[in-house]
Amino acid sequence: MASLKEIKGRIASVKSTQKITSAMKMVASAKLRKAQYQVENFLPYETRLTEILNSFLSSETDYKSVLSSEREVKRLAIIVFSSNSSLCGAFNSNVYKLLLDTLMRYPGLKSSDVDIYPVGKKVENGVEKLDYQIQGSYIPLMDKPNFEGAREIADRVTDDFITGKIDRVELVYNHFKNTAVQIPTVEQFLPIRLNTAPVQESKVTVDYIVEPDKKTILESLIPKSLRIKIYAVLLDSAVAEQAARMVAMQVATDNAQDILEGLTIQFNKQRQQAITSELLDIIGGSEALK
Repeated sequence: MASLKEIKGRIASVKSTQKITSAMKMVASAKLRKAQYQVENFLPYETRLTEILNSFLSSETDYKSVLSSEREVKRLAIIVFSSNSSLCGAFNSNVYKLLLDTLMRYPGLKSSDVDIYPVGKKVENGVEKLDYQIQGSYIPLMDKPNFEGAREIADRVTDDFITGKIDRVELVYNHFKNTAVQIPTVEQFLPIRLNTAPVQESKVTVDYIVEPDKKTILESLIPKSLRIKIYAVLLDSAVAEQAARMVAMQVATDNAQDILEGLTIQFNKQRQQAITSELLDIIGGSEALK
């Protein structure tokens, strides 16, 4: 049985840990609000661009793009997003498991036939242990998501797809559903799926004046939409990371409180037992002197 001094030391240690987890929870909460603000500001632009692109595609039903060409997958590229630091629950392990599952879906490919673009320190460290080719390091992007970094990744994989160096590109990341739920997601990035279905009629008919023609505009819009997609996933993953960390730190703080309550009860019981034992010794001594 632990002594009173040992229990008191454990209580002090748990209180110190609880202060750290509580502070980390508040920091994650502040970063989560900032990340959500970025997503909310970016979402209208992404939505509007998608509407314009779909409108043009629906009017050009015979439009074909080299970026939409399906071919046998002989070389694969995977862009995977994780965090740079830990203490965010199963956030990183879920992404890493999904990455391994995605690789298992292509049993015919050797490790030399797969290029991995790791965005985040944790997944980069994990991929280094595997026998796959790492294409660049994008650790700073997870700390400070920016469009320039997203465009660099999008342009690299797009150029490789056009030139035939790779035949498919997959995205692996955690999708933010709400503060408590982050969904590990795998999504095909290239080849793109052209939405040539007619757009549903709305109350307001938009008649775009296009110069020089719709096909030329589409050739410009599709690469832009791919860059925006990478940036949107980057922001989504950043929001999911902070949400996961906030929840993990809240759980850790609550667990610390439960441990403190148990240690306090144990400390009080042993102290009471020690006091009772001392009183019995005093009473026994006084009785012996009579």
